[in-house]
Formats: sequence, C-alpha cells, structure tokens
Amino acid sequence: MLDGKKRYNIFSEELKRVFGCRVHRISVDAGFSCPNRDGTVGNTGCIYCGGSGSGSFGIIRGASIAEQLEHGKEVMTRKYKAKKFLAYFQPYSNTFAAPGRLQALYDQALAVEDVVGLIVGTRPDCLPAATLDLLASYARKTYFWLELGLQSHLDRTLSLIRRGHDFASFVRAVKECKARQIKVCAHIILGLPGETREEMLAGASILKDLGVDGVKLHLLHVMRDTALADEYLRGGVRILDRDEYVGLVCDFLELLDPTISVQRLTGDGNRDHLIAPLWSLQKFEVLNTIDNELLRRGTCQGARF
Repeated sequence: MLDGKKRYNIFSEELKRVFGCRVHRISVDAGFSCPNRDGTVGNTGCIYCGGSGSGSFGIIRGASIAEQLEHGKEVMTRKYKAKKFLAYFQPYSNTFAAPGRLQALYDQALAVEDVVGLIVGTRPDCLPAATLDLLASYARKTYFWLELGLQSHLDRTLSLIRRGHDFASFVRAVKECKARQIKVCAHIILGLPGETREEMLAGASILKDLGVDGVKLHLLHVMRDTALADEYLRGGVRILDRDEYVGLVCDFLELLDPTISVQRLTGDGNRDHLIAPLWSLQKFEVLNTIDNELLRRGTCQGARF
C-alpha cells in the first residue's frame, strides 16, 4: 500500500503501522571486518569503500553496543521525536563471525530500552547455514530485517568494482533467507561504471522475481582514499548529475513491485571525505526533487510494473 503523502512504499510508514509511533534506525559498529578486506576473498575491498566501511560515518567507535544505542536514542529523540528504535548493525559485514558471537551482540542491542528490533547488514557470502538459522530465530521473535549488498546484478560490474562475489551468490542467499522467512532488503547502486540505463532499470524486475522484500537505492559516491577516487581523479569515471539520478530513480520506482518496501532513495556521504557528487550533500533537496518529479509525471511506484 502506498503512503498517502508519498508516491512510493516508504519504510517509515511501515514502521508507524507496525509500532504505532515514530521509529528510527540507530547505526552501531560491532567491530566486524569483511571477507573482502581480511584476505578471505580479497584484501582491498570494493572500489568505493573506505577504511571505515561504506556509509558508516557518525558512529561512536570504540563504545559498547549499549553506549552507541543510548547516544543514538538521545539524538533521534531530540531531532525527530522518535519513540522506538531499531539497532542497525551497519559497517562492514555484520554476520562475519561465529553464531555465538553474533547472538551475544544482537542480544546486547535488544536489551536496550525501547529498542524494538534489529537490522543487520551483510554480504551474500557471509551467510552459512548456522548463521541463517540464528537470524531466522530473531525473525521469529522480534522485528528483523537482513540487508544484503547486491549493488549490481551484472557479473561484469561486480568484477569491476571488486565486489568479491557474483550475482549467483546473491540469488542463493535470498533463496535461503526466504526459505526461513527472513525479510531481505537489497542494496543497489545506480550509476556504476559501464552500465546502461536499461541494465540499471532491469534490477527492478529482478528484485520481484527473487521475492526481495525491500530495496535501498544508492548513487555512486566518490570518497577520499578509495580506488574509485583514484580512477575518478584520472578522469576514468563519470558520475551522474542530479537530474539524471532523479530520472533514474523515478523510472526504477515505476517498474518496481508496489509491495516492495523502499528504504532509501539516495545515499549519505560524509562531507569531510566526499569528492563527488557534491549535489548529494543536499539530501532532502534530492528527495524533494524525486517527489516533485513523480508528481509531475502523475506516476507512482509500480505504475509500469
């Protein structure tokens, strides 16, 4: 069901329906690594990922899970009047450890007052059967989402960005999650080098075919001290301008199953490390432009599904 104020199935409205109040995610750093950095499958990481993990700025590093959540609660309550919270295990691969350690960390988060669920971000190649079974136990007893980084369904792109896994790995992971009734949110990056508009938009139908429950759309950020930054500064990578990105997002939404939860439409880049695109720093302006373009078109999520 589409929200009356938005022309897409916005995640915040789902949270209001489930909990009856304003609920916000709080990112926490549990000290995980990544198999694409520790030598398991690679040691350089994805070309866009810096030394602290993609999208992980604003987290108090070195603090306990409870301390990070209490700090986040204070901020979210003051800024957004939030009343309940989801612990979002975000930086790096948050299932890349033995199930016993994972359980201890997840339980610490759920023990914090007013934390009503978990979101766990990871890679499709970090989900052995025992870990999947553990995640399924949380899906049965609390509000739970598993976020899986896909970025692209094209193997040539996954190789180019040094992702360290192929599309088939993502497909297997989603099937294993669906068999255990674990809700899956896929991450997709629009504007990756070498991809055509048609190839990027094909991701919408692929998500439906796989039974993915949610999606986060990101634009390609160029961050300092990354392999992507080196290539960009040499002139080897072109970044989408704002109007191009907005048009792509609206086209993607039109093709997307309207039952899929839209959990992000633009990425956050740390302004101290962002090289391009600088227009992405105006996040709310970008979101408003997307809303206005959908309104101008007289369209919505699933209009061409």
